[in-house]
Amino acid sequence: MSKKYAVSKTITQINEKIRAKKAVVLNAREMTNLVKSEGKVKAASHVDVVTTGTFSPMCSSSAIFNIGQQPPLIKTQKLWLNGVSCYSGLAAVDAIIGATEPSDDDPLNKVYPGMFKYGGGHVIEDLVRGKSVRLKAVSYGTDCYPRTALEKDITLAEMRNAWLFNPRNAYQNYNCAVNLTNKIVYTYMGPLRANMGNINFATAGELSPLFNDPYFLTIGLGTKIFLAGGTGYVLGSGTQHNPSPPRNERGIPKLPAGTLMVKGDLKQMNSRYLRGISFAGYGCSLSVGIGIPIPILNEEIAWHTGVADTDIDMPVVDYGYDYGAGKSKILKYLSYAELKSGEVELNEKRVSTVPLTSYSMSLEIADTLKRWIDQGEFLLTEAQEKIEAY
Repeated sequence: MSKKYAVSKTITQINEKIRAKKAVVLNAREMTNLVKSEGKVKAASHVDVVTTGTFSPMCSSSAIFNIGQQPPLIKTQKLWLNGVSCYSGLAAVDAIIGATEPSDDDPLNKVYPGMFKYGGGHVIEDLVRGKSVRLKAVSYGTDCYPRTALEKDITLAEMRNAWLFNPRNAYQNYNCAVNLTNKIVYTYMGPLRANMGNINFATAGELSPLFNDPYFLTIGLGTKIFLAGGTGYVLGSGTQHNPSPPRNERGIPKLPAGTLMVKGDLKQMNSRYLRGISFAGYGCSLSVGIGIPIPILNEEIAWHTGVADTDIDMPVVDYGYDYGAGKSKILKYLSYAELKSGEVELNEKRVSTVPLTSYSMSLEIADTLKRWIDQGEFLLTEAQEKIEAY
């Protein structure tokens, strides 16, 4: 039996208002204040769309590209861009580069084994910046593809096709990382100083897309999004998606939970929202900017977009003894508001907090998407398939 709502809208109706430049659009922070002051029904009546944003390291990211052919033709067996190995077992000149793949001859790794300065994420950023990268490919040669080697400079514009294709982005909640050992630990959450010298965390809090739609009521296959400065789409749930985590009374997952698989045309993107990064002692990654519009179809959705930083509980996990051993003991829960303050209390000790997600960039993304919608340049899409959330 369907629920009865005091407010009921459709995406078609909202899109008509967007085309007419009459839609009321708030970013997620503004919506939190409105729901708190006016309540969910009034907020749902007034607001048509809430925009969200996050800019954070997202290791499970990649680019799929086609380098095009030139006589004599080649079927690439192995391929490198700026010394970073790509996977080319797809078709003649199709390949994929992963954000965390390090350069084969990284100069930093030669001096400090295990340290990498440059990798796949940096190649993706360089391409989007319009820089030339060095392409090297080898092949065993066939009658239809006789060339056995190719080496040249290539730009994104010269590639026949290139898409950002990310198997797991926009995590819905994640661990806060600490180190209980007496020596520094190097992780994908950044360096963790000995004896709880710091606590690192990654989320945009009340701006974060999946905190604003915790049950995936609007986000699904085909949802149109802001992706790294261009438009992209949700392809469905991402890898490691956890559809049924424990939740607090606000419906917010208390563990790493939902994830999204996303794609978009790399040639549309802006390097401001796509940055290659390196973590000391761990390796390379890519910071990705994602913004998702939430259509306010009823007061239930308005209530979810009213989530505040104080509503978000994040689990603290030891990455010194426990995480690498495959354990996931939760030491404590901390709210995002506490973490955002810069210092928290843990085991009777004051510990500095270090965000890996840029809050200012996340807000910029939400506001950029808001402007696109206000100007009638970005319409909403209906999800063609739901993402499991129970």
